[in-house]
Amino acid sequence: MEENSRGISPRRSKRSTVHKIAAANEPNLFDALPDDLVVSVLCKLSSSAASSSDFINALLTCKRFKRLGFHQLVLSNVGSKVLAVKAKNWSDSVHRFLIHCVNAGNVEACYTLGMIRFYSLQNRGSGMSLMAKAAVKSYAPALYSLAVIQFNGSGGSRTDKDLQAGVALCARAAFLGHVDALRELGHCFQDGYGIRQNITAGRRLLMQANTRELASLLKSLVKQQPNHHHHHLGLNYEQFNCISGSGCSSMSNEPASEGHPVNVFLKEWFELGLGEMGEGLRLCSHKGCGRPETRAHEFRRCSACGTVHYCSRGCQALDWKLRHKLECVRGAGVREGDDRDAV
Repeated sequence: MEENSRGISPRRSKRSTVHKIAAANEPNLFDALPDDLVVSVLCKLSSSAASSSDFINALLTCKRFKRLGFHQLVLSNVGSKVLAVKAKNWSDSVHRFLIHCVNAGNVEACYTLGMIRFYSLQNRGSGMSLMAKAAVKSYAPALYSLAVIQFNGSGGSRTDKDLQAGVALCARAAFLGHVDALRELGHCFQDGYGIRQNITAGRRLLMQANTRELASLLKSLVKQQPNHHHHHLGLNYEQFNCISGSGCSSMSNEPASEGHPVNVFLKEWFELGLGEMGEGLRLCSHKGCGRPETRAHEFRRCSACGTVHYCSRGCQALDWKLRHKLECVRGAGVREGDDRDAV
């Protein structure tokens, strides 16, 4: 068989050309799919993706995915894991993406961007407006965060505190099952803070908070050990301590995790020095919180040692149980929550 100057036989070259023409004439089944179906698939992806990079990489697969990935329905379904951004990766493009999600009606994005603007970017008005938009749609974390702002008068002076408004917001979040709100409201009832004192009601709310936290933790442990039922869930000594509340560092608003992603963002933002807090201002001492003071002496302190400061009673009581009671000068003989005191 003769070959041309490039070493390719005429017959093989002709066969290859025929195959290319045939392939070009074949219908593209993906392009034939209706947009509604593709949008539905992308909605599922945006709500279930494990990270923002997974979602973005999927959109970069083809031009159609990239175009439909910014459909209002897709952006409105973007989940917390996709919206979870590292403070070191904050940029104008990330900010714009959050704005797109907010404009699409994404409640999680409203809360996330609201917290970032209020605390990190110090745009108090816009931040509260975005959190309020999420709160109106009964998003419990937004209700609770607005309650903390009202209790502290954050972004203003001490006279801007509104304890009654804080209690009302906290009660709404507690009704929706928010663990930190249940705990906060329980302490409000016990101390008569912003509401008439009712020790019995306070204890009941604190028990509900602990029960919900324990149930979530057990559920998490079952998911982690699905094949150990014959060993009674395979709980070891460390996990028993975690369940009994005697040394677990992971019991927070999101059991077996570090809390809401935006709290992690706030903590990293200020610890990395990406935002200025102002002289004498401090972060909440509960490691899963990340909220900073917006004015001097805004947060409450431990009345025994005076070395730790908290944005809320909920953070104070939780940090006492997890860490501070082992460090405080009062020692382990003090009841949980006894160290609460205003500056």
